[in-house]
Amino acid sequence: MKLLLMGPPGAGKGTQAEVLTKRLQVPHISTGDMFRKAIKEGTELGKKAKQFMDEGKLVPDEVTVGIIQERLAESDCKNGFLLDGFPRTVAQAEALSKILNDFDMLLDAVVNIQVPRENLIERLTGRRICRNCGATYHIVFNPPSNSVKCDVCGGELYQRSDDNEETVANRLDVYEKQTAPLVQYYEQQNVLNNINGDQEIKEVLKEIGERLGRDLV
Repeated sequence: MKLLLMGPPGAGKGTQAEVLTKRLQVPHISTGDMFRKAIKEGTELGKKAKQFMDEGKLVPDEVTVGIIQERLAESDCKNGFLLDGFPRTVAQAEALSKILNDFDMLLDAVVNIQVPRENLIERLTGRRICRNCGATYHIVFNPPSNSVKCDVCGGELYQRSDDNEETVANRLDVYEKQTAPLVQYYEQQNVLNNINGDQEIKEVLKEIGERLGRDLV
């Protein structure tokens, strides 16, 4: 099965991707992982991507698309894949369609996990991390015994600078603006499946399975 997974920061995409790849027995393809792999292997596109990343610039579409093309050409993708983090724009979606067409493939479905904005802000701003061991907590969903100390090692807990409400709101604004045309693009292709992400993890997985016609739970 060839899937694209979409959803805003905090929607639980990572959690669902981990289970989906195991249940469907397909590789999880995320742009971050691909960049790291291409850079580690020293491919030409990997070198180009590294140059932009080292300069703190966004990797241009032609490089990103090239790395996607290289990855989808690998043998483990023949029977399916789960794309995560690409495409982010309609131009990238059109490039992906061309790549898949060249490989005689089609996307089976686009899974778009939706969560109300106020709940996303609560999820993202509630994260706390131990300075010492890196253990992660959430003040609502997974609180530590002591609000300022780590249960594992007793280290100090802190909130990442990009987890404050203003930064989180900005990230969500950028995501919504960027992906709205993409949602419409896949809606017009009749492959979009909007999933209620504001429920228990197992229920989200169950709903995805129902849409895909698979028993995933």
